[in-house]
Amino acid sequence: MCARYTQIRDLQAILALVQCRGGLPAWMPRYNIAPQQPAPVIVRTQEATELKLMRWGLVPSWAEDAKIGAQLINARAETLRQKPSFREAFARRRCLVLADGFYEWETTPAGKRPWRFVLRDEAPFCFAGLWAVWQPRPAAQTELFSTDTPPAGPLETFTIITTTANDLVRPIHDRMPVILTGEALRLWLNPASPPQELQKLLQPFPADAMLRLPASRRVNRPGAEGPECLEPE
Repeated sequence: MCARYTQIRDLQAILALVQCRGGLPAWMPRYNIAPQQPAPVIVRTQEATELKLMRWGLVPSWAEDAKIGAQLINARAETLRQKPSFREAFARRRCLVLADGFYEWETTPAGKRPWRFVLRDEAPFCFAGLWAVWQPRPAAQTELFSTDTPPAGPLETFTIITTTANDLVRPIHDRMPVILTGEALRLWLNPASPPQELQKLLQPFPADAMLRLPASRRVNRPGAEGPECLEPE
């Protein structure tokens, strides 16, 4: 699975590659993005390719309330076209989740030890994702967030697609997020891409093109932030 990731590097190269309109000037580097937090994703709408902030944890449009999002932070690549929660989104609402690394935890006698997985050149990339729009019900609005302030409008959320782990990740975890780079980014966003071609993208990223780096146990806490999260202990 993927339950925590980083987005530190400059986004401009990826935004230019997919011809994304606009940007997020207020966005700050994130060292420990956790489920139920907002994060930047790229979506293709009828108007253009856009960069948006969405909450991590997919809430399908038909859901009774937004609590289901905490259970849908990941979607298994093998069953996207069968699961009701993901089937329509796979066909119509694919997105790119901007990142440059992700964490997995190794079980040791001293407790959970975090590792950060990055590309060998530590360049930014995208996870293959799906997104959805959920309209708050009046009775459920106060339950959407940890604050007492209800959302002003529809809730936009996303999930990260996972696949089997490659040889680098497998000693730590048996799943990993689907990583997309280069032309795969445009293919994933293109509404005309055949499902068979999209399915071919949902493979483990080559292990020899990645690095595994020790990280701080600070990332065990979802609220931890800052470059200290990357410092091994």
